[in-house]
Amino acid sequence: MQPLKGLLVLDFTTLLPGPLAALMLAEAGAEVIKIERPGGEDMARFPPMVDGESAVYAMLNRGKQKLTLDLKNEADRAKLKPLIAKADIVIEQFRPGVMARLGLGYDDLRAINPRIIYCAISGYGQSGPRAGEAGHDVNYIGATGLLDLQPGPVTAPVLPPALIADIAGGTFPAVINILLALRARDQSGEGAFLDIAMTDAMFTFGWYALALGVAAGRFPKPGELPVTGSSPRYQLYATLDRRLVACGALEQKFWDAFCQAIGLAAPFTDDARDPQATIAAVAKLIAARTSADWAPIFAKADCCVTIVAPLEEALRDPHFVDRGLFAHRLNVGGKDVMALPVPVDPQFRKKS
Repeated sequence: MQPLKGLLVLDFTTLLPGPLAALMLAEAGAEVIKIERPGGEDMARFPPMVDGESAVYAMLNRGKQKLTLDLKNEADRAKLKPLIAKADIVIEQFRPGVMARLGLGYDDLRAINPRIIYCAISGYGQSGPRAGEAGHDVNYIGATGLLDLQPGPVTAPVLPPALIADIAGGTFPAVINILLALRARDQSGEGAFLDIAMTDAMFTFGWYALALGVAAGRFPKPGELPVTGSSPRYQLYATLDRRLVACGALEQKFWDAFCQAIGLAAPFTDDARDPQATIAAVAKLIAARTSADWAPIFAKADCCVTIVAPLEEALRDPHFVDRGLFAHRLNVGGKDVMALPVPVDPQFRKKS
């Protein structure tokens, strides 16, 4: 069953947040037409290239139709009018005001099609003092206090391994609100304007720090939260072969099982007494054995502890393979590769 079959989406977006949102709608059955400027968008030139085709661009734009238009050209913009008249959803990712200056703002499109759902994704939203400010993911997590919760040491800061604001602040809220707007349209018959600011959801990700700050009047410093480095129970430990052990033994039963599995001495099992001493004691024990030694021990203990897997190893994990995450296929430059896994239930997702 394709729940979005019959819906038309006009995708004016580039790079990651909007294209991924439109991809998810396409995977659920929507017809997506990607509007691109002459020469194509920047992501189409991102490596790796396979016979002249960008793999990342292909993964993000699977199943979409492409229409090349110069939006600054009046004749090209006129070609959009019949599409706008029958479109259900428009997604754009320009700076606030750009589409309106082109005659393609929400008011312009609503005049043609009152049922249209117009989703505008931007860094800081359509209003406010920072609305016109340029930025990328690291700016958005930096401006909202999220990055400060654990940036690593100032002398050797570490960038997060995921584009949190792009996907969790742009893509996911866009999809969620588009689906909500579709449901509202079923009831009212009217479309909607959706102002998706990537920075907004970053405060949602700071929920624990916010709770502490507003309740106790003191906001946590970098690395001070139990889940950002202060607790032995939620920590990364290095093995003898320089692999990492991801410990998430937060609950007492898991912590007890972990301590027993590694043979942690009794004085250190009470981690509230001296957390840093416990971290050091656990680190010494973990560092004495290889990841191959520890893996079966942690599996038997069932204590929320795993060996950190490189991506190429994770792709071979029988669990993820069995769940069909990599079963969808994509042709990139004549080469058959896996399509991007997206969090759309398999029963709704378009077949390869």
